[in-house]
Order: sequence, then structure tokens, then C-alpha cells
Amino acid sequence: MLLDSGAARVIGIDRDSDAIAIAKETLAAFGDRVTFVHADYREVAEVLDAQGITEVAGLLADFGVSSMQLDGDGRGFSFKRDEPLDMRMDRSQGDTVADLIDRVDETELADVIYRFGEERRSRQVARAIVMARGQSPITTTGRLAEIVRRGVAARGWQRIDPATRTFQALRIWVNRELDGLDAFIGRAASRLQADGRLALISFHSLEDRVVKHTLRDLARGDDAVIKVLTKHPVMAGDAEAAVNPRARSAKLRAAVRIR
Repeated sequence: MLLDSGAARVIGIDRDSDAIAIAKETLAAFGDRVTFVHADYREVAEVLDAQGITEVAGLLADFGVSSMQLDGDGRGFSFKRDEPLDMRMDRSQGDTVADLIDRVDETELADVIYRFGEERRSRQVARAIVMARGQSPITTTGRLAEIVRRGVAARGWQRIDPATRTFQALRIWVNRELDGLDAFIGRAASRLQADGRLALISFHSLEDRVVKHTLRDLARGDDAVIKVLTKHPVMAGDAEAAVNPRARSAKLRAAVRIR
């Protein structure tokens, strides 16, 4: 979301057309003060150029998967329901998770699960997936979750479902969630007006790590363009988390343009 101070309007960018449709309905009362663009957030510079905007008063980026996506039928983000194995945030283009795991080799799959899911048993999980797909294509969340649980071979009570890390890894992979994240932050900071604010919300440690280090780099030395406003990430308190449990994993970091 971008706030154009010159025209006192907001520009919302989202790659999920369903989310844009809901936002349009929710914010209809604001009329043409709100502009919606179906695009990847990493295309922020191109979107602003197309709107004839050189700088903005503020930019808020929420990198998380929305509750609508997690809870919506047929999206494949959750293994709580057995549904098509999709996981794309933009369903208008690209491969689904089912497409990707049907053709990727075992070594690359293990690397993806380890890198993006921080799953220690990534090789066992990848091997289980490859063996299962040799019998028949893996096309549903329910079947994938069972395969992963067998691959992890967890015993006894588990704080989180053994399939959680692998599902996170595959979601990040199919949506390229970490690709170009640092470059996006740099471009976003460069389009802020003097004293403009940048706020970034991440939902997992890999994302937050990129945000933290990129903001730190942009604020370092004589060529610094921003000042970091959050020494530590702002996180939901107990009251907010009680109302919205998914807020527990959110981390907000902010900066201000100084030159």
C-alpha cells in the first residue's frame, strides 16, 4: 500500500485478484481516492511510474499470506482441509506446487525444504515425496501432508504438525517470496519523499532477516538514505494476539527517509 501525499490518495498493490476484489468492495466509499493494481509488490517502481507518481509519503508492505488465502477453499495453503495443491498467491499465472513437485529432482526438493522451511529432515521428506509421486501424482494437500508426516517420522506429541515446515517451504518457493525482497526494499525507500515512512511486516524468520539486514544497510554510512525507527521488531501484545492469534508471528520494522 502506498500513500501519495500530493494527490491525497492510496494505491493498493496485490497479486491476488480475489483480495483486490474484496478490498474494492470494502473501500468503495473512498471512491477514486483509492487505486487498486493487480501486480507483484516487487513491481512497485513500475506501478508508480504508470500512475505518474515520483514519490510517496509512505509505504506499507505486508508480506504475509492473508487469512482469506489460508481459510479460502481451493487455495491449497493449509493441510487442515483436503483440497487441490495450488498455493499460488496469483492464480492467473505460474506453476502450482503440484506441478513443481511432480518434476523437481530429489536433491533440489530437499534443498528447498531445508532452506525455506528449516526442516532438519528435509532429505527424508524429499525422498518420501519422490517415492510417492512415482506411484501417482501428488495433487492434494491431504495426501502431501500424510507423505511428509511419514517422511519426518515424528513420534509422540508435537507442538506443530510435522507437515508445517514443508508446507511453508513449498509456499515460499512457488511464490518466490524471498526473491528480490532486498531489492524491493531499496526501491521502495528510494521513492519516499523526505520524512516519508516505510513500514514492513514479515511473518517468518527468513523474511524478517532480509528486512532487518536490508534496512540496516540502507541506514549505514555517509550515504544513508533512511533512519531505522525500530531497534527491535514491533510484535503483537497479548491482547491483540488473543483477538487475532495469527498476529503472534507478525514482525513490524519501520524506517524514515532522511535525504
